[in-house]
Amino acid sequence: MLIVSAIISGLGLGSMYGLIALGFHVTYVVSNTVNFSQGSSMMLGAVLGYVFGVRFGWPMGLAIPAALACCAVFGLAVERALVRPFAERGSNAWLMATVAGGIVLDNAVLFTFGKEPRAFPSALAAKPLDLFGTGVYPLQLLIPVAGLGIAVALHLAFNHTRLGKSLLAVVQNKDAARLMGINVRLAIAGSFALSTALAGLAGLLIAPLFSVHSDMGTLFGIKAFAVAILGGITSAWGVMLAGLVYGLLEALVTSFLGSTYTQIVVFTVVIAALAFMPNGLLGRAAVNKV
Repeated sequence: MLIVSAIISGLGLGSMYGLIALGFHVTYVVSNTVNFSQGSSMMLGAVLGYVFGVRFGWPMGLAIPAALACCAVFGLAVERALVRPFAERGSNAWLMATVAGGIVLDNAVLFTFGKEPRAFPSALAAKPLDLFGTGVYPLQLLIPVAGLGIAVALHLAFNHTRLGKSLLAVVQNKDAARLMGINVRLAIAGSFALSTALAGLAGLLIAPLFSVHSDMGTLFGIKAFAVAILGGITSAWGVMLAGLVYGLLEALVTSFLGSTYTQIVVFTVVIAALAFMPNGLLGRAAVNKV
């Protein structure tokens, strides 16, 4: 039943990559920028969830919303201090600024939280269920449901609600959006808050299956960005689909070839896929108006 275990594990990991990548999607479709500290935001959600729920002893019903709120505040700070000053001057320096912001956060958590991995207890990851002869934690089944549900919600919100269409108008023409009464700065700031909250949620969901430590988000953030590009960063469906495919491929390669070959094979496939589909699975080519 190795393949069943690999598929279930892959779907869980892929959904987590998809959740983080949806954060890249949200900021890109609203502001044409991305937050390269998404991996750090994921780590922050897991660490704060541990601090509030385990160290402070808060009920998880309070600890989880508090951790997500803090992640959203971090997103607002990133947009205000690391993105807006450069984007408004037409500079791309926000690319490096958000990378640096993530490094600062990682090291701040390292000095305050410590470097030792900590177990994150959860009733959903305490007792495995028997599924096709394989032990599966309920949390492994919940993560894909959460990821797909959020992808559906974002797709519907951006394409079928007045607010979503207003947000999309911001990236198309900021001046026209202002004339329509849209608060452009607030829209962009809100997209960053939602982006980091999604990453924090991914961290909270995955933490009980792994462990909580200060550098847990680094590699996840890189993989999530690869997923966002592979799926077509303009499509929520494409991003989540790419996350599932990426997670399945990673789990299958690890199970049958060994972890030594995982990154080599997976990133080689990503490069090959982008060579044939430069706009990603469901992405759209940019339209240049002349």
